[in-house]
Amino acid sequence: MNLDGETNLKLKRSLEATNHLRDEESFQKFTAVIKCEDPNERLYSFVGTLQYEGKQYPLSPQQILLRDSKLKNTDYVYGVVVFTGHDTKVMQNATDPPSKRSKIERKMDKIVYLLFSTLILISSTGSVFFGIETKRDIDGGKIRRWYLQPDDATVFYDPRRAPLAAFLHFLTGLMLYGYLIPISLYISIEIVKVLQSVFINHDRDMYYEDTDKPARARTSNLNEELGQVDTILSDKTGTLTCNSMEFVKCSVAGVAYGRVMTEVERTLAKRKGERTFEVDDSQTDAPGLNGNIVESGKSVKGFNFRDERIMNGQWVNEPHSDVIQKFFRVLAICHTAIPDVNEETGEISYEAESPDEAAFVIAAREVGFQFFGSSQTSISLHELDPVSGQKVN
Repeated sequence: MNLDGETNLKLKRSLEATNHLRDEESFQKFTAVIKCEDPNERLYSFVGTLQYEGKQYPLSPQQILLRDSKLKNTDYVYGVVVFTGHDTKVMQNATDPPSKRSKIERKMDKIVYLLFSTLILISSTGSVFFGIETKRDIDGGKIRRWYLQPDDATVFYDPRRAPLAAFLHFLTGLMLYGYLIPISLYISIEIVKVLQSVFINHDRDMYYEDTDKPARARTSNLNEELGQVDTILSDKTGTLTCNSMEFVKCSVAGVAYGRVMTEVERTLAKRKGERTFEVDDSQTDAPGLNGNIVESGKSVKGFNFRDERIMNGQWVNEPHSDVIQKFFRVLAICHTAIPDVNEETGEISYEAESPDEAAFVIAAREVGFQFFGSSQTSISLHELDPVSGQKVN
């Protein structure tokens, strides 16, 4: 679901009391009553109960599928519609998108307002003086400006109806001085912005090769703002890390494990002028290593941990092996990730709500604590038995 700006996986489960309902025949005799809260806009809360076979079962957001949700890891679901139309939480949160205007457009608006005010002032001033002079053309039966023939003038110059003539002169002034308003300037700027969007879409320097995605200008309103950005404020680590998390180091029972240098350590070493060592699978003589690094055979996304004291079951020889076992067991159990087993190769991958959670589960798997399934009441994993040295469930 992408309801809150996030496209990550959101785990949903049915009630344990209804797990036995798996086909249409079982639903033919199913009768239950749902009592829930009134329609509201809160996406992350739901208060309700399911009355089934004389018992009441509480309903939480984990049992609620919101409108526009997309199913994953399952082909279909059976459910009951609680809210429809404008009563759904998605429609309750629907608002008109805000209008985004650049600094240039806002400045142009101010200039246009100023010019329009100037136009009104010029036309008003001219019409006032025109009305005064027109009314004085016939004063006491005497014609002052005889060459204008005020005694036989149209409504535009009739001294007897000077206020109306002044108003018509005001409208005439608006039309004559209307060229003060640069209406064509907006059209010219819009054409320039469209051309800028075309250049952005074809900019090779903004092409991301890893995902084969070029830059895409979804709107041309803020093109000129891109070159004026000097500070980025972000409240999400995923925005800064490109949703990529790696398990590099850990501390168990006061002992730090992990030979790979982090970005912070590497930057600190450069500032101090110290020499940095990059540890890989083939490197065995770097300072600080007490033995050979165990080769992993292949790189694993989300796992960049190297330590011969932990890998390949060597953690059983550590002084605090029981604490290490509990540590990685917790990483393999305490999560909401969903295992995805490849039927051809038998390899297990994980889909989690965040890359942080996936990195922890992958780290536990690589060390030897492999999570491979879960139900409403249990979690299944393979782990190494320190006594027998064999993998047990």
